[in-house]
Amino acid sequence: MLVSAVLALASGLLLAGAFEPVGVAALAPLGVAGAVLAVHRLRERRAIAAFVPGLLTGLGFLLPLWSWLGEIGPDAWIAVSILEASFYGAWAVAAVLLMRLRAWPLWVAAAWLATESVRGSWPFGGFPWGRLAFATADTPYAAGMAWWGANGVSLLVALTGVLGAWAVLVVRAHPGRVGAAAAGLVAVVALPVVAPYDAAPDGSAGTARIAAVQGDVPGPGNDVLYDSLQLTENHAEATEALAADVAAGRTPAPDLVVWPENSTTVDPFATSGLGLAVGQGIDRAVEAVGVPVLVGAIVDAPEEGRVLNQGIVYTPGVGAGQRYTKRHPVPFGEFIPFRDASWFSALSAQIERLDLVPRDMLAGTRSEPLDVGGVAVADAICFDVAYDDGVLAQVDAGAEVLVVQTSNALFIDTPQIDQQFEITRLRAMESGRTAVVAAINGVSGVIGPDGEVRQSADPRTRAVLEADVVLADSAPPSVLVGPWLGRAATTLAVLALLLALALPRLPVTARARLGSAPYRRSSGAPPHEGAAQPAEEGP
Repeated sequence: MLVSAVLALASGLLLAGAFEPVGVAALAPLGVAGAVLAVHRLRERRAIAAFVPGLLTGLGFLLPLWSWLGEIGPDAWIAVSILEASFYGAWAVAAVLLMRLRAWPLWVAAAWLATESVRGSWPFGGFPWGRLAFATADTPYAAGMAWWGANGVSLLVALTGVLGAWAVLVVRAHPGRVGAAAAGLVAVVALPVVAPYDAAPDGSAGTARIAAVQGDVPGPGNDVLYDSLQLTENHAEATEALAADVAAGRTPAPDLVVWPENSTTVDPFATSGLGLAVGQGIDRAVEAVGVPVLVGAIVDAPEEGRVLNQGIVYTPGVGAGQRYTKRHPVPFGEFIPFRDASWFSALSAQIERLDLVPRDMLAGTRSEPLDVGGVAVADAICFDVAYDDGVLAQVDAGAEVLVVQTSNALFIDTPQIDQQFEITRLRAMESGRTAVVAAINGVSGVIGPDGEVRQSADPRTRAVLEADVVLADSAPPSVLVGPWLGRAATTLAVLALLLALALPRLPVTARARLGSAPYRRSSGAPPHEGAAQPAEEGP
């Protein structure tokens, strides 16, 4: 058990190393392989014994990966990591049971994807940060993003790791089968290389010139509430400077301008006070630049005590129009689950940080792109980019370009910034669209459909990025295939698990056909005529 625990923890650390700030993507399949070997050692015990090694894999993975959650508080970082690590404990238990079946590497890999799918949607909307696909931007696996999406790429990485572990077990038990084991590994790794999908638009939909404004955050740079009026003024002034450059002929006029999430942290529709001043600053900048501006704003919701995080299209001479509302607010950061429960007041008295979220943020449901100056824009606000539903739905509905409005000021000096930018690169490849990132103080950038970073702005600076973007008018296969792969993997993993649980209750002949573990008789008596003979010892 001790060896399994140490191997599991080391495997989690390898998985973490695949992501920024280490960013060695080859460590991801190695981490999966180590986790499989750790639980395979326990296959002769009760399956529940694998939970602890699986939990250790999750902790070794997620605690370093999410170190930036410590900016919220060490308790939040540890609590979230333990909660999410428990999913890998459940995967480990399932993996031990699935190893009873033939072709178990397929079922164990499917269970890994099922684990990612479940923890990415539950509880409280889930948290998909740390999906294997999100570490593959500069690897051959990324060539498959436009074919089968993030789910398919995660499945391939998981399958590579599981097959690697299987190959080790096969070669150890049967040295003569090294060729077959190597062939299986090569086939999986080569799949995205021999079947790439060119998702780059052909130019038939035309181009649009887009400007992304990074206004920077006043004061220490990690608090968007430090000076709300100056925060908006920073973005207004940068936009007015862009307008002056256009008027002087120093740069072409943009077709649209994008401000980041939280470029106003007070309701710009207020009729008095700070909100009125902020709204006037936005109107001034929009009229100066003379083109639509997509503004990231915190807006009072119709329900009392609720707020909305929105991307709002401001048009010169018209004002505010279409809106995209953030689909995935952060639990305990942007809304408090169970706030209305009777026991909540006692809990909030113990955890003072909950007072920092006095109003709950409501989730949006928009799946249609925004029409911004005649350009169909798929919007994603901050963590939205890590979830499949919003981006892919808007692409399927005809979005021609992807825009990410983000406010990562709290995490500006942590790996979270680079992790999210890598996710955005993969979304660009998956959707076949250019991604324009407007960050409040970093990292803003322009990413091509091939994942190449065309432009970027340094963190903690004021900058305006301008790019002529080729618009896309067709959706790649990933838009349809990706979501269904997650559902299919979850369904197959559950069915295989039910079969594995039923296996001990099946007749001996059925166990011999379906199971991969050797059949052992409980008595020394010779087998009855026609009974199954003991299977060959092996993995």
